[in-house]
Amino acid sequence: MTYTCLIVDDEPLARKLMEQYVAKVPYLNLLQSCASPLVAIEVLQEKAVDILFLDINMPEITGLTLLKVLRKKPLVVLTTAYSEYALEGYELDVADYLLKPITFERFLKSVEKVTNRLQENTVTPTTSPSTADDKLTPRPYLFVKDGTKLVKIMMGDILYIEGLKDYVGICTKDKKIVTLQTMKALETELPENRFIRIHNSYIVAYDAIEAIDRDKVQIGEVFLPISESYRKAFREFLDKYQVGG
Repeated sequence: MTYTCLIVDDEPLARKLMEQYVAKVPYLNLLQSCASPLVAIEVLQEKAVDILFLDINMPEITGLTLLKVLRKKPLVVLTTAYSEYALEGYELDVADYLLKPITFERFLKSVEKVTNRLQENTVTPTTSPSTADDKLTPRPYLFVKDGTKLVKIMMGDILYIEGLKDYVGICTKDKKIVTLQTMKALETELPENRFIRIHNSYIVAYDAIEAIDRDKVQIGEVFLPISESYRKAFREFLDKYQVGG
């Protein structure tokens, strides 16, 4: 079995060393090596990662902060030169902790530990009893990248989301945040009983809809189109959730 890995470290030499170590292990597949944790968040939102090799001290946000904002986490191996972070790392359920400088022997022991844990947990997501509930009632907020910052947005503040080529615009009650992300990736972060896609370019919050016409919805003074390809799904959504949803 092959396991997909992601490396996140702002130090070029440390990142290169980890890339070389991963390349030596035949059952590890390096998906990407990132200098920025913000780039890593985008990768983790869009692609399946089994093992995350994560540095702690980085200039934009720390590795520990990244772990706290991730909704779905792979198994994490922290890589750092500072041993004082070990306790906090284990409180975040990291799989292992590698202290720099990292030898290949120690790296292999960590990989063995992590892959053994992956093999023990080979249960498909659909068999988890919490999967459906998590989709309906996830955390009441999400984090998105706004420039060099991660901005927290409460789900209840979102009115609608607009696709803008490689970006999305998240329109809330008092502002609009434009972030580099795909509509598909963002859609997976939203509770399905509160948000519905009505067009390739629009996702709307059900509670924000003031009126529904045959081919459009009204949110405040904005009218958004319901495309033909999403009309049936939108009607089914209304039938399912409009009463007691």
